[in-house]
Amino acid sequence: MNTVNLSVEGMSCASCVGRVERTLKGLSGVDAATVNLASESARIEFEGPADLAGITAALDKAGYPARVGEVTLRVESMSCASCVGRVERALTKVPGVLEASVNLASETARVRFLEGQVTPELLARTATEAGYPATLPEASSDAPDAGERKAAEAEELKHLTLFAGALTLPVFLLEMGGHMIPGFHALIGETIGHHASWLIQFVLTSIVLFGPGRRFYLKGYPALLRGAPDMNSLVAIGTSAAYGYSVVATFLPALLPAETRSVYFEAAAVIVVLILLGRWLEARAKGRTGQAIRKLVGLQAKSALVERNGDTVELPIDQIATGDVIRVRPGERIAVDGEVISGSTYVDESMLTGEPIPVGKGAGDTVVGGTVNGTGAISFRATAVGADTILAQIIRMVEEAQGAKLPIQGLVDRITMWFVPAVMTLAALTVLVWLVFGPDPALTYALVAGVAVLIIACPCAMGLATPTSIMVGTGRAAELGVLFRKGDALQRLQEVQVVALDKTGTITEGKPALTDIKLASGQDRDSVLRLVAAVEANSEHPVAEAILRAAGERRTLPGVDGFTSITGFGVRGTVEGRDVLVGARRLMEREGVALDMLGSSGEMLAAAGKTPLYVAIDGDIAAVIAVSDPIKPSSRTAIDALHGLGLQVAMITGDAKPTAEAIAAELGIDHVVAEVLPDGKVSALEALRAEGRKLAFVGDGINDAPALAHADIGIAIGTGTDVAIESADVVLMTGDLRGVVNAFHISARTMRNIRQNLGWAFGYNTALIPVAAGALYSAFGILLSPVLAAGAMALSSVFVLSNALRLRRIEPVLVESTPQAETDLSLSPTPAE
Repeated sequence: MNTVNLSVEGMSCASCVGRVERTLKGLSGVDAATVNLASESARIEFEGPADLAGITAALDKAGYPARVGEVTLRVESMSCASCVGRVERALTKVPGVLEASVNLASETARVRFLEGQVTPELLARTATEAGYPATLPEASSDAPDAGERKAAEAEELKHLTLFAGALTLPVFLLEMGGHMIPGFHALIGETIGHHASWLIQFVLTSIVLFGPGRRFYLKGYPALLRGAPDMNSLVAIGTSAAYGYSVVATFLPALLPAETRSVYFEAAAVIVVLILLGRWLEARAKGRTGQAIRKLVGLQAKSALVERNGDTVELPIDQIATGDVIRVRPGERIAVDGEVISGSTYVDESMLTGEPIPVGKGAGDTVVGGTVNGTGAISFRATAVGADTILAQIIRMVEEAQGAKLPIQGLVDRITMWFVPAVMTLAALTVLVWLVFGPDPALTYALVAGVAVLIIACPCAMGLATPTSIMVGTGRAAELGVLFRKGDALQRLQEVQVVALDKTGTITEGKPALTDIKLASGQDRDSVLRLVAAVEANSEHPVAEAILRAAGERRTLPGVDGFTSITGFGVRGTVEGRDVLVGARRLMEREGVALDMLGSSGEMLAAAGKTPLYVAIDGDIAAVIAVSDPIKPSSRTAIDALHGLGLQVAMITGDAKPTAEAIAAELGIDHVVAEVLPDGKVSALEALRAEGRKLAFVGDGINDAPALAHADIGIAIGTGTDVAIESADVVLMTGDLRGVVNAFHISARTMRNIRQNLGWAFGYNTALIPVAAGALYSAFGILLSPVLAAGAMALSSVFVLSNALRLRRIEPVLVESTPQAETDLSLSPTPAE
């Protein structure tokens, strides 16, 4: 399955989203299409090569063109027409490139491409990889990102709003001043006259409607003629009705009954001003919804010091190749991913993990592009550049999650399919009912009510309710080290009832450590450990590594003669003439070694969840040592927090049942599935799914891929660098369970925010459409003015966007510095919620 990401113009409401989706899904070869109003983007999935020309033509015909960018590259090393052909072929093969024209004389390449799918940097890199180094001219302006585009759009709308407002103010005062200022109406009549007042209003309103308000008519009426009306159609029809009626009253008054001769120029003009104001505020807010992505992109270094041909030169980041040696000075941002080859330092990796504590780096350690070097100086060899870096993967994941469509969005889609046509029908019925049953002047009342219904029902808020919350929530999650690889995991995480945890590497450190040594009478600790470590140095068992780490700092180990590994029992060897036997209890029993009091000590260690090993020297028991995989300090706090969320916690492990139950008792785990073979985790998950419970599985993402894929939600705990985990729905950049709690918290806050937005959007229309139609007139004499309807409609979208932006303030529930006793496990909503 292939994907194409497009930036789509002209969408303004949920109805537009539905039409774009239906257009794309109707194309041959398209399997799925997801459209996001907040990011103004479309994600298309298809099999085989995409017909980009067909896609763009279909979108143009539907009235929602794909945004096309253009860039001119400087291309080096071209010497003939064959070179031109190779560069053009390389560029046109890039998915999303519409046209590439290369000029040998000027050594340039002009490329037209689909924004959202292609970047100028990718085009330059493609030409360079084809053997023709390409750069972006310094004077050329790259295609602006969504934030810059929204900022420019907001600035344009600001000027239009202020201009329209300045012209509308006198119109409003001339017509409505008499309602606010005693004697003002009479003053107009005695001075310029009411007809002259109407002429002034006509001129000013015409400028407003056909100047700043022209955008509504250019989009609204073509959409109406195509049989696909949108919110622009509602505004265009509503303001045209008010304006047209007023023009007739002004220039052809004889056509109207005397009692209905009045003008509504101020309604048409003020509606345009208020909707422009709403669009301005909306554009400003939309620009902030993608702030997290821009922050991540801003973490990329622009250049780096690279060793080339014996010299150190500063190169742009897009010219760094895998294998290059890069020098990093104190305080610099690391350019690309790599492995340290010399020097030592501490690196701030908070952009990956959300943790503020710097991480020590030395020879052999990995570093990640975008992180910040501390006070040391290092050199490292680049292992991943460009789109292969960890930061690029994170940006890609966040973008995909932000463009996802949650199941809850299906309700909005079903409603908006018929919403705008239904509103137009309702407006027509409203006019008809007022004309037939309304009091005099019925025509005036019918016009006011019909226009108010059209204006107040625009479904902008419906279309923005879900995608804006997803964009802000997933962006903030990425800043906290929680990557939602699949956007629908945000919603499905709230359905989980059981959290199953893999033990090794998830609950525990995943690295065994020597924890206890119980000595027989007359034995010396250092001497015994020295002999045991000497024998274990020849073993590849993880337990041997734990013993060697414990002994490694003491002294150089002696040599071993006659080393033997006894599968399933232990090891044997001769050290400095002494026979040393190390292994399980059954090895001692097989060799006839009496355990004496150390036998009960070993049983106590096993009951505590540790692995006891017995040591015999020259046939006599010398010690029992215990090795265990230490529990991560944060595991207990995180499990308590999961319980605080009402979740049950299970542990899946290959350990013996007594060992597993000891760990479970220590951590408060509800269910234990022990003695599970590596390929038996899927069966273990099925057992935990009893009674149809939804299940999340948390694993280290390396050997847990089948279980991660089989669970309802797979959560992979990374190490700060292991992010490309295809089997998981959620990837945690931190290496412990605190990230799991934060993922549930972010999910809960985001879904609550979406429900608030949808409740407002649907409740607003449900409550106010009847009011606009005049439902309260007979009882209370209340008839909603079109001006107030326009203000309410504009504010509804601003409310939804502002509410979504509050998700930027989400803080992690569990942080490293939080003492266990002080941790808030309730996850109760903040007062603002």
